[in-house]
Amino acid sequence: MKTAQEASPHFVDSSDGVRIATYEEGNPDRPPLVMAHGWPDSHVLWDGVVPLLAERFRIIRYDNRGAGASTVPKPIAAYTMAKLADDFEAVIEALCPGQPVHVLAHDWGSVSVWEYLSRPGAQDRVASFTSVSGPSSDHYGASIFGALAKPYRPVQFVRAFGLASRLTYWIPFSVPVIAPALMRAGLARRMQAVDSPGSPKFRSETFDVDAANSLKIYPALFRTVGKARRDHYVSIPVQTIVGENDPVVKQQGLEDLSRWVPRLWQRTIRAGHWSPMSHPQVLAQAVTEFVDFLDGKPASRALLRAQVGRQREYFGDTLVSVTGAGSGIGRETALAFAREGAELVVSDINEAAVKDTAAQIAARGGVAHAYVLDVADAEAVERFAEEVCAAHGVPDIVVNNAGVGQAGAFLDTPAEQFDRVLDINLGGVVNGCRAFAKRLVEQGTGGHIVNVASMAAYQPQQQMNAYCTSKAAVYMFSDCLRAELDAAGIGLTTICPGIVDTNIVHTTHVDAPPDKVDAAESRRAQIEKLYQRRRYGPDKVAKAIVSAVKKDKAIRPVTPEAYAVYGLARVMPQALRSAARRKLL
Repeated sequence: MKTAQEASPHFVDSSDGVRIATYEEGNPDRPPLVMAHGWPDSHVLWDGVVPLLAERFRIIRYDNRGAGASTVPKPIAAYTMAKLADDFEAVIEALCPGQPVHVLAHDWGSVSVWEYLSRPGAQDRVASFTSVSGPSSDHYGASIFGALAKPYRPVQFVRAFGLASRLTYWIPFSVPVIAPALMRAGLARRMQAVDSPGSPKFRSETFDVDAANSLKIYPALFRTVGKARRDHYVSIPVQTIVGENDPVVKQQGLEDLSRWVPRLWQRTIRAGHWSPMSHPQVLAQAVTEFVDFLDGKPASRALLRAQVGRQREYFGDTLVSVTGAGSGIGRETALAFAREGAELVVSDINEAAVKDTAAQIAARGGVAHAYVLDVADAEAVERFAEEVCAAHGVPDIVVNNAGVGQAGAFLDTPAEQFDRVLDINLGGVVNGCRAFAKRLVEQGTGGHIVNVASMAAYQPQQQMNAYCTSKAAVYMFSDCLRAELDAAGIGLTTICPGIVDTNIVHTTHVDAPPDKVDAAESRRAQIEKLYQRRRYGPDKVAKAIVSAVKKDKAIRPVTPEAYAVYGLARVMPQALRSAARRKLL
């Protein structure tokens, strides 16, 4: 199969005689998917997306007038959205006569498709439309100008003013001679590098010249400013995709879109304006899920979340994985997410306990899948992640909670016991992050990871050396990983509980010299009573975890003493070190 760059273009004549270069690839026996680009690109913009969709669709790309191998008309009037819509119409009529097409469009290419959809009969020719960072000028304009006409609604007015101000870049782009000269000198190339640093760049050899030639779109736009049509209704299924970091197109400008588009899905992704370059896998997945659903397959969780007007709970259509879910904080966290609509993957080394957790969720009307897992076994965790993702999809939220307690001075703790604590408490978190974080990054739609540490992470205690070390390592590991995952839109929260009434004290392994074993066990009994009298249950930690995910908190101490010690660790660390010297046994 030839790529578009290898294949010679086929030319289609538009209504005013402009010749449009088209390129076909993919599976000729599959439904047609037409890809339209915007400024300053050519059909090459889609080079990262095409291979991901080539088996699913017959793919048709084309160069807008003024770009690539298409004609470069001289008059500004030849670059209105109506003319670009004529080009789109010419392409589908010539290459797919009488056959409905699916459309994926970006920037002004998307705007021109919206323009086409305002025409009589157009909605019989388009089966679905995925619009990427390119709103309808009618809908976007009506939303902005409608709000600006109501200054007595200050919040909406200010928001609309901000959206309108982002469009003022049209002015310098419309300056003759100077603006085209800057584009030929590489300004558009540098703009894309700022928008999507480090992403692959899909540009043709004529990119800088194309950027200069197609700038005429902007002065042509001034002829339609303020002429937004309020009766531009679109009945076909539409999904919009907007980058959170897009400097121009904002989701706020699309909040009223359902007034004109009743069958609407909206997605926001962690990307800039040129997401076809930086996130091709996200766009390919979105189109596939959308078209598959329209063909009768069950909607993916991501698509269900995107559906406008669909009622759901906060974590509805969300998959959450929780380790150590057989009891305590893990079980309560799973139950808390289930109460807010999430589907759960619960795992624990204790098969009976984790199945009981899943049964409790099911009895309350939720959905849970139970797995037996030893988080200290890196290969087992990787197999677990592969199985979960194959059966249920990549979890949107991953809670690495599984852990064990340990008490005893370092010199009294056997090496194998010290290593065991590190393998479970630190290794379990690392294994979970390694298995799922890479899949979240590859998926490209963000997500959230929760690593459960402890107040012990920042409170040195001579009788809990191994435990404190493992939790401090989780704390620092999480800080490092949080910074690494930020660019992918993946949040990470470190949870630091204090004194919480779970069975961890009862199951904590205690290492002590033979003459102090009785004293150690007596001390354990005292601590168990303290925890019980404290009456701070794991359900409160679970509530804090759910809240931290919602608010994307980086560090979340839980319990008053955890907050107090956290503050001391930051402003008076020596006080904690001095307190640790007191002998308890």
